[in-house]
Amino acid sequence: MLGGLLAGERRMIVVRDRDTRGHTKLGWLDSRHTFSFGDYHDPGQMGFGALRVINDDRVVPGAGFGEHGHRDMEIVTIVLDGALEHRDSLGNGSVVAPGDVQRMSAGTGILHSEFNASKEDAVHFLQIWIIPEAAGIAPGYEQKRFEPTDHSGRLRLVADRHGTDGAVTVHQDVKLYLGALSSGDRVVHEFDKTRRAWLHVANGIVHLNGDELRAGDGAAISDETSITLETGHQAEILLFDLA
Repeated sequence: MLGGLLAGERRMIVVRDRDTRGHTKLGWLDSRHTFSFGDYHDPGQMGFGALRVINDDRVVPGAGFGEHGHRDMEIVTIVLDGALEHRDSLGNGSVVAPGDVQRMSAGTGILHSEFNASKEDAVHFLQIWIIPEAAGIAPGYEQKRFEPTDHSGRLRLVADRHGTDGAVTVHQDVKLYLGALSSGDRVVHEFDKTRRAWLHVANGIVHLNGDELRAGDGAAISDETSITLETGHQAEILLFDLA
């Protein structure tokens, strides 16, 4: 239900339009914020359940975020284009590329840096913050690769609290799915009506229950037992199934 409401009706799907997101523009960084972050503050956009941040970041060649700290947050990074170099105070060093899912548990405290691994090409990535179910856990790091065929034409679980089916483990009751849809694909996803979901369109165009969403759009989904995703184009999507 994305259009106007009649008196007494409940809105079960609410779109977060891409053009209403927060925006940080620096010489080396172009970042769009689905929820309040940094200097962008909107009391009506403080997250959705345990989902606290979705930042859509583009970083110029060779630049990045110098060493900085986090506490008590589950941070998931997904690269859409290019490559991101990661280093942290646990001794981890890696390059995150399209197809990789990185999870960093900040817990009692962690320092890390993130830089564009290329001196020639920009990097485009999503950084997601999820509030953990408990404070003060031990910091941790995990990175796994999911081949394009793993989520082509379907939703593939890539993160949950149990590491189910090869997913990375997050310390919260959330299930994160990735989907890569092509023209003519149709995916139906069912979930318990006691839960809710957030859809983020990373690239392309997708129809959610018949309504068109484009790259950068999001949608809050509640009081629904299923959704239908279709496209006549190409689309990359993230679906968060939340308590």
